[in-house]
Amino acid sequence: RSLVPSSWFGGRDWWDSWDVPSRLLDQHFGSELRDEDLLPSQLYRGVSLRPFRRQLSRNTGVSEVKNEEEAFQVKLDVSHFAPEEITVKTVNNSITVTAKHEEKMDEHGFVSREFTRRYVLPEGVSPEAVTSSLSPDGVLTVTAPKQPPLAANERVVPIAIQGGVTTALPVKHE
Repeated sequence: RSLVPSSWFGGRDWWDSWDVPSRLLDQHFGSELRDEDLLPSQLYRGVSLRPFRRQLSRNTGVSEVKNEEEAFQVKLDVSHFAPEEITVKTVNNSITVTAKHEEKMDEHGFVSREFTRRYVLPEGVSPEAVTSSLSPDGVLTVTAPKQPPLAANERVVPIAIQGGVTTALPVKHE
């Protein structure tokens, strides 16, 4: 599963050690070019630093991923797409968001856009519980609530009922 011992993270998954949401800021699909886009970015120890001031001021193309104790959540700016052009699916243990619109005219000419983003669900999240909503300003929010963990000495034991119907009740071992 991981090359890094989980004991380094207090027995938790490495993903859970991230205390801040993950943000992708450079997703300006089909936006206009500015002079600063054509200038070289600053380098710091071999890593390219983009001018975040510009990216935050545009306030489009931003996505944010949060993996908190009670839920896994993705916020994605899809303001360039109509609701019927956006699809959210769960496939196995992942969420896939796709959006596509054909060529249309904007203030700079003609543009067509398409993207696909896939997010792997962390442990403890049921794909069947995933919900999504779209805000009036074009921010898609996909939320996957986490199931409460069972106590260490507790496991669910299914009870077979005659007639083929099964149910599960928690059983505590002492």
